[in-house]
Amino acid sequence: MFVPRLSAEAPAKGRGTAWAIEHRFSNHSHDDFDDGWGTLQQAATAEQSAPLTQVLEENVRGILSGNDSPDIGFDLSINPYRGCEHGCVYCYARPTHSYLNLSPGLDFETRIVAKVNAAERLRVALSARGYTPAQLNIGSVTDAYQPAERRLRITRSLIEVLAEARHPFSVITKSSLVERDLDLIAPMALQRMAAVYVSITTLDAELARKLEPRAASPRRRLRTIEALANAGVPVGVSVSPVISFLNEPEIERILQAARDAGASSAFSIVLRLPWEVNPLFQQWLQQHVPERAARIMARVREMRSGKDNDSRFGTRMTGQGPWAELLRQRVRKACLRLGLNQQRVGFDFSRFRAPPAQAGQGQLF
Repeated sequence: MFVPRLSAEAPAKGRGTAWAIEHRFSNHSHDDFDDGWGTLQQAATAEQSAPLTQVLEENVRGILSGNDSPDIGFDLSINPYRGCEHGCVYCYARPTHSYLNLSPGLDFETRIVAKVNAAERLRVALSARGYTPAQLNIGSVTDAYQPAERRLRITRSLIEVLAEARHPFSVITKSSLVERDLDLIAPMALQRMAAVYVSITTLDAELARKLEPRAASPRRRLRTIEALANAGVPVGVSVSPVISFLNEPEIERILQAARDAGASSAFSIVLRLPWEVNPLFQQWLQQHVPERAARIMARVREMRSGKDNDSRFGTRMTGQGPWAELLRQRVRKACLRLGLNQQRVGFDFSRFRAPPAQAGQGQLF
């Protein structure tokens, strides 16, 4: 069981965490030590200042990732970025920064890797001999519409390739920037080739600023759902993660607000605390809701076989036990009452045509 690093200093403004926690592959560690020269106070001041975001460009060999998890409803995924500036403290993807020798804490939200040749690699993958279209999701690990996308337009270039190939896809995001690409997404949606899922964790703007400091506000996300629905795009809401005694009391209200905005489907995932996310989240609890921290973690453990995290397929997304079942029933009954999930979005894969291996390359037939 992880023991959180308790911290008296305020978190960095606009960041989910100020803690540059060492990753699990690190071969060294250090502890804070007061040497009598005020260094601890200087370090606290440095942590409180908002660190700048660095975008690191990367040329990747491949962009399509296969999925072998039975818990996830898609076969392939594309993540145009590594790391995410939204800074959601609970993000289960934070530990992936460990593979880059970067911190899953502060680095994850300030050192963003942009896969600048993503569209080129996607085109090559789709044009490969024997490729068969399958359920494809964009943004399953880090948000494809995070702030860097406004300038780099990598996600848009990917959707341009998918539109050219008539390849169905879904997107999940917390950003209103997805509205920029409605000129591409809406026509594909009308041909049963696109759907968007908007993640809404809470309707409380103050809580959202602490949990997800650089994501769109809850009210703005509801407006995005409305814009997507008005454009004819099937849109769903993800009430995730569900955190008992924090956003859990809002489940029904979030579903109601999303349905009223135009959402036609919904799902939820309970809080997951893999690897370094666990101490990061527990430190966040001590900083923001210390009076509820022990109660929240006790409920997490009740749904995770007494552990802080359970990574087993079949339970990692839902938890287990009476409290997990109660959450499932609440979501199910609310969706039934609101008319959500009445029709499954079915993609039309019959229109797929492999694109030329290079942009602008002509085809004989």
